[in-house]
Amino acid sequence: MTRLRLATSLTVLALVLSAASAPAQDARLEAAKKEGKVVWYTSLALSSSEKVAKLFEAAYPGIKVEVHRTGSERILQRVMQELQANIKIADVVHTSDAGHYVLLKQKNLLMKYAPAGVDRFPAAFKDKDGYHYGLRATVNVIAYNSKIVPAAEAPRTWKDLLDPKWKGKLVTAHPGYSGVIATHVLALVHLHGWDYFKQLAQNKPMLVQSAVDPSGVVASGERPIAANGGDYTFYQVKKKGNPVEIVFPKEGVPLVVSPSAITSFAPHPNAARLFTDFIFSRELQQVLADSEGLYTGHPDVKYPADRPKLSDLNLLRVDPEELEKRNEEIKTRFVEFFGA
Repeated sequence: MTRLRLATSLTVLALVLSAASAPAQDARLEAAKKEGKVVWYTSLALSSSEKVAKLFEAAYPGIKVEVHRTGSERILQRVMQELQANIKIADVVHTSDAGHYVLLKQKNLLMKYAPAGVDRFPAAFKDKDGYHYGLRATVNVIAYNSKIVPAAEAPRTWKDLLDPKWKGKLVTAHPGYSGVIATHVLALVHLHGWDYFKQLAQNKPMLVQSAVDPSGVVASGERPIAANGGDYTFYQVKKKGNPVEIVFPKEGVPLVVSPSAITSFAPHPNAARLFTDFIFSRELQQVLADSEGLYTGHPDVKYPADRPKLSDLNLLRVDPEELEKRNEEIKTRFVEFFGA
């Protein structure tokens, strides 16, 4: 996002959100200001999460957003370890592993809260009990460096990646770190079975952690083909002028809806509610679509012309409860095949 566009977004968001003030909201705003900050554990790419934080701080001066950004699996691990030590830090938790929210809800670690407007979101973006909602969505794709791989030779299906000619030329993110990739792995296990990943491992892909990481590897040419990764990350690097092309495999693309929730132990509950309302507002959701290339559940968001609509894609969906139950299996089998 350019400085001009960012400044415009800041102004629009500040005006829209301040204009929505009512006596009850004014009281909550004052309570949030007394708390002074909101602590956000998020798996959203650092540049994107910092942008969201700046927009919120501009709309609500006096309330800081403390961003703790890491991979989805590490966020859950951190939350659980902190609670075991009776440390309560996180106000809002946002990961890309929907299975986490099954576990957190079972353990009564989420606050029931519905930000304004989420009743209009698609079913895939909301918890039926009202504890969490999908902040954003991405799909896992294949991507390649067009300076190294000719379009006519580029892989077009997931099974194309198994061709021995791609040995030593692939990069894959890791489900032990990334919720996006844990979802991806389970979706492709449904589609092609575990044998697919056993064969993929024979092509010796470079292993990285986050679903964000393959985009940089492909853009640099270090490995010219990404076997997976969030589509928005490739979209971002392509928009910056890098020779990256995105492939939406015809067999289907794993849909990853990334929930957000307020913790039941939130140290700054008023600021957490205010922040949650903010990130689910149409204005902020539009910023996520425009500048970050993300999909959202908000029905009024418009998408850039160069982005396919979710309705035009063959989406592979994963049940959050199954994802939670098979989480350890996914990590264990991946390490078994890929050696790390």
